[in-house]
Amino acid sequence: MSQQQNITDVLMVGATGSIGRLAVAAAQRHGLRPHALVRDVRRAERLLPGVELVQGDLEDPASLRGAVSGVDALVLTHGSGGDPDTRRRVDYGGVRNLLQALDGARLRVALMTSIYATRSDIPGNSPWKRRSERLLRASGLPYTIVRPGWFDHAGPTQRRLVLEQGGTADGGIARDQIAETLIRSLLTSTALGKTFELIATEGEEQSDWAGLFDALKSEAHGSVDGVLDPADLPVEAEPQAVRADLDAVRSLRRAGG
Repeated sequence: MSQQQNITDVLMVGATGSIGRLAVAAAQRHGLRPHALVRDVRRAERLLPGVELVQGDLEDPASLRGAVSGVDALVLTHGSGGDPDTRRRVDYGGVRNLLQALDGARLRVALMTSIYATRSDIPGNSPWKRRSERLLRASGLPYTIVRPGWFDHAGPTQRRLVLEQGGTADGGIARDQIAETLIRSLLTSTALGKTFELIATEGEEQSDWAGLFDALKSEAHGSVDGVLDPADLPVEAEPQAVRADLDAVRSLRRAGG
């Protein structure tokens, strides 16, 4: 597949959420055709008028097979915001189920996780978003992983984007900037194979997206971790079920060529 893949149809996961709705609008602005994965079609019709809706549930793998058919890319902005078990089932399990539904098809993926994805020192933080990132990297799909800072914890004059790596960044970002970054990453070859934290600081927003992404370090081939991620959650120490999921995703990669 060309690194500058021709993308027209995009499955938006988490499309009715606050970031998801903005990502749908950003996709439309850039000439893409968004397909919104939704559980409740009637509610989604009110929130996303005129957008093609695809009924499915991240916790129901069978419902996802048709949803991923006929699209060129996935934008994942879903998030449970719940207890650790809900995060396991939705934040992590949703990514696992989507990758399995692809059955080896090679789509471009933009995944939104969290600025604290690798932070074990944050009280109440859970490793499930980090584990979802690992699944995506193990899949071998062309991807970008965006770890946004605190939603809306940036003033109106703080529009200058800061992309960092290593898991130590902290700060806020506007929701529309998160959505724009996700869609831009699909359309910019220099964003491929990169994971970064995203915040905003004082100043005007940049327009050179290729340059912003190009300044980042790429993930090593075959690595399941971000390029500068802390080594405090070794894969060999993960629960057996998590390691089995990684193996299953790698098998799908081999089967898909």
